[in-house]
Amino acid sequence: MAVADSAGVEQTGSTLVARVFARLSDGQFHSGEDLAAALGVSRSAVWKAVEALRELGATLHAVRNRGYRLVKSGEPLAAGLIGGRIPAAVRERVRNLDVVWSIGSTNTALLSRPFPANGSTEVMLAEYQTAGRGRRGRAWLAPPGGAICLSLSWTFRDVPEDLAALGLVIGVCEFRALRALGVTDAKLKWPNDVLVNDRKLGGILIELRAESGGPACVVIGIGLNVALGAALLAKIAETGIAATDLVTAGLPDVSRNTVAAALVDSCVRGLLDFERQGLRPFIEDWQGADALHGRMVDVKGAAGEVIKGLARGVDLHGALLVETPTEGLRKFVSGDVSVRVS
Repeated sequence: MAVADSAGVEQTGSTLVARVFARLSDGQFHSGEDLAAALGVSRSAVWKAVEALRELGATLHAVRNRGYRLVKSGEPLAAGLIGGRIPAAVRERVRNLDVVWSIGSTNTALLSRPFPANGSTEVMLAEYQTAGRGRRGRAWLAPPGGAICLSLSWTFRDVPEDLAALGLVIGVCEFRALRALGVTDAKLKWPNDVLVNDRKLGGILIELRAESGGPACVVIGIGLNVALGAALLAKIAETGIAATDLVTAGLPDVSRNTVAAALVDSCVRGLLDFERQGLRPFIEDWQGADALHGRMVDVKGAAGEVIKGLARGVDLHGALLVETPTEGLRKFVSGDVSVRVS
């Protein structure tokens, strides 16, 4: 496995912002003078880097005679640490593991690369995405140090019969990884969200590149909130999305490198099982974690129609089942779902 850490914006060059972030990631106060001396730059340059971190969404305190401190501390993402925490059987399938400071989108970056051979993967993580995306083009907000923005590419030798259910499979993989880390109350919301207490903890974006008569290649993007802070959670709420993070979910001292390794391990194992057996090995976990089952929901289709009914789980191909008052049981393979307030 090849691993690489880059402090570069858009993957190239060095950036003082990343170096200042790494120094502040212990959560302690560091004076501008000490930071300047350690990094070999002027105090003015340090101040500009701190302001740049604020513009990216990081929450910092500045106290006279004490210096700067990141309100939410945590180790920077590091390819070597992540790779070392992936079990050997999976690690040998990871062709490349890259960690970059800032990039437009990790999904877009992997989509532009040659895809790995079947049975292997490339993984990319970023501290910050300038054009992070969720489903349907929605922006994904994640400040440096506050989340995990992870993508992995995969090539299927043959197009799986249940390819449309891949989002559910990855949801179960993420659910299993979080459960192993101690998040016991996570739920899965069809088709691609991970929730805690009905608040969004993470999301999944899958992009397919299929060639006529050739293999199906996918890039799987996972966004997971770790420590967003009250201000950003409130900003996200203004968009109509109730969000949460791992700190709020009861993991105040979680290591992002450990979480990233657990996600890669679970996803690679899950992709291998999905290729062999389709959705069946994942149905039981999905049903046990289904956040919608038995609740009244509104399903908004691609054409804008809104169907109301009672959520009845998913079928063996990943379609959402909704019992409607007038049309009986309906199946949905795509759409946005919300729980009815009344």
